[in-house]
Amino acid sequence: MALSDAEQSIVDGSAWNEFCDQLKKAGEIITRDGTPTDPFNRAEGFRYLTRILRNALETTLEAPPPSFPKLRSVNDSGTKIGADNPDNYYQGASLKPDYDYKIKGYRGTVDYLGFGSQKGGYGSSGGLEPCGYIDARDMEIDEDGYFELVISKREHPGNWLKMEDGVSMVIVRQTFKDRKTENRAELTIERIGAEGAPPPLTAERVARALQQAAMNVQGIVGVFTDWSDSMAHSMNELPQFNQQECIDLGGDPNIHYFHSQWSLADDEVLIIEADDIPECQTWNFQLDNYWMESLDYENHTIHVNAFTAKYREDGGVTLVVSHKDPGVPNWIDTCSHNMGTMCWRWIGADRHPDLKTRVAKFSEVAK
Repeated sequence: MALSDAEQSIVDGSAWNEFCDQLKKAGEIITRDGTPTDPFNRAEGFRYLTRILRNALETTLEAPPPSFPKLRSVNDSGTKIGADNPDNYYQGASLKPDYDYKIKGYRGTVDYLGFGSQKGGYGSSGGLEPCGYIDARDMEIDEDGYFELVISKREHPGNWLKMEDGVSMVIVRQTFKDRKTENRAELTIERIGAEGAPPPLTAERVARALQQAAMNVQGIVGVFTDWSDSMAHSMNELPQFNQQECIDLGGDPNIHYFHSQWSLADDEVLIIEADDIPECQTWNFQLDNYWMESLDYENHTIHVNAFTAKYREDGGVTLVVSHKDPGVPNWIDTCSHNMGTMCWRWIGADRHPDLKTRVAKFSEVAK
């Protein structure tokens, strides 16, 4: 029997060679004009590539197919994409609009729980266009904390998440007030009517997965490096970002985003003031590197939220970003970085006040 093109590409190795060639092109994004040229930031850039590649292979090759989906952790402390929120536990599963799905779960105590169906992908469309969204505040959950959520194209009574043609995945966000004291939701997903087990590996699947993984790496690294570059004009400020662009790239529609770059000399600090705190589910601020990866939140204080912040007597809040502890509340540690990006989120807020920023000398603040 004659081999298909995909089978032939696996047998002769051309699928692998093309995969490697595409990865080289992704590496060229790290070294392109305008990106940092020092060894530290370049090293983080190439580590970033390996992280995105690992995530892409897990998504395209190792994760179960949409006919037998499984929720898996994405965008965690070892895989950081697009200003990943340190307060979040992210999960995702592949979907296909031809099927109907059901998520079953226990609510837990986590502050915020949201579900979004997304179209496309970073490799195919350059983003993750939203389709449907629902969060726990709008869901029926029994007195013991258990619930079911149907994901389908056809409207369903009860908890329902909309799908349309082109939907490729569901993203779950769990946002903590404090990870140390809250229990996250325990969730499973199944295709309604599924029987048996996932199909065995095929050459076609491997060839397709290698191609898609390489495209995902190029798409993710390209999109967010472009984002980082676009923020340079507002250095050390925190302006509102293009909200529709954030949502089209997979952002939560309940969040209003402020993004920018930051850069500090060894003796400088960045002071951020929110004088007006609106009614909201929560808010948070985080410090990221140039590649829009959150800094090391497991070992350093690189973010603060509405529940962990210390407020001023007037109800506002002041944050201080610096290389060493100035001995003031709400210190954000740069983790040996001199530049990068940063993000402020108003989550479920009734309005989105602007923020004030200024650069000062460390000695001025430490007094």
